Amino acid sequence: MKKTIKKSWMIVSALTIGMAVFTPHQAEATTAKTTNEITVKAEQQIKGAIKSVYGDSITIKGKDGKNYYIGIQNFSDEQLEKMNLVEGQEISVEGSLVQDYSDFYTFDVYTKSLPKEITKKDLAKLEKLFNQTKKLEKEEKYDEIDKINLEMDKITKPYILASWVPAPFEEFIEAYEFSEKNIVIKENDTKQLKDIYQQWTKLEKSGKEEKAQEKFDEFQKVLQPYLDALNPQLTFEEYISDLELDIPAEAMPKLKTLYNDAKKADKDKNDQLSEKLWGEFDEMINPYFKPLSFEDYLSDFDFEIKANDQKQLKKLYEEATALDKKGDYEKSNEKWVAIDKILNPYIEANKEILISASKVTINGKVYNSKH
Repeated sequence: MKKTIKKSWMIVSALTIGMAVFTPHQAEATTAKTTNEITVKAEQQIKGAIKSVYGDSITIKGKDGKNYYIGIQNFSDEQLEKMNLVEGQEISVEGSLVQDYSDFYTFDVYTKSLPKEITKKDLAKLEKLFNQTKKLEKEEKYDEIDKINLEMDKITKPYILASWVPAPFEEFIEAYEFSEKNIVIKENDTKQLKDIYQQWTKLEKSGKEEKAQEKFDEFQKVLQPYLDALNPQLTFEEYISDLELDIPAEAMPKLKTLYNDAKKADKDKNDQLSEKLWGEFDEMINPYFKPLSFEDYLSDFDFEIKANDQKQLKKLYEEATALDKKGDYEKSNEKWVAIDKILNPYIEANKEILISASKVTINGKVYNSKH
């Protein structure tokens, strides 16, 4: 599991609607056969109960007591639907060990997202480029990876556009869910939006990216008042009330000014000023947040900790959070490092063993991967 040392609080809201673009992740299968300091066969069978389901992967608590992360990306969508994976189900998996989570994303998995019309010649080009990104990722040459991704996009985009059937305007607008808040778009605006939408999709379909973006920006400008009504900005008083913090009255005026100025910077798209103001706001408000209780903090970890270590951890945790509250981050960091030192052996011992599944048996039915 992923280690969590410090807690932070963040409130984020966003609305993004656009056209999906397929971009390859960077990953490369390896032949490593050792993980968690335990030697495991390249092909093995795991039996246990499903702990969680993430669409194209699951976690299992094995009957051997170990934790497994199982990649099922090589199965078809139809197979995954038939499996009907849910937490608590008993399951048997056969597959091979991989070294890193990114190793699950192979070229075969990447091609599942591509239109079927793509030619063998272009597939061969894509595979070569895809494998280059793997090599570059291990060398941490991310700028070069971005360039290759653009090359891949140039190959795939004509196929994606050719197979893309834009949703009807009414369906596209419905996805914003205005009706759920009884927001009615004026007749004139609806007519204008529909006209712009049809121009935008036509430009997208033709591959005229710059003009298409200009048209979509025009669409968003007409729609913006309705989006503002759909997601109204919280006033400072509403925001502070929701947080339920014990903030002294004398701190409120400065906090309110920072909050309103930061919101204005967001609206003006002044990213540099926005980042500065939100940073000042966070620095001022953070001391008023109550840290998690030690028990809640410990519940993040899915393993048992010895009583003596728990006692030591509790003392360090309470000292660290108290120092954080005072803003003495240099001293608190020493405490967090000490906490880290105690937790590391437990985290290492309970790391998930990563398996790329080739066969799944569930509810008495057997499924073999397509690749």
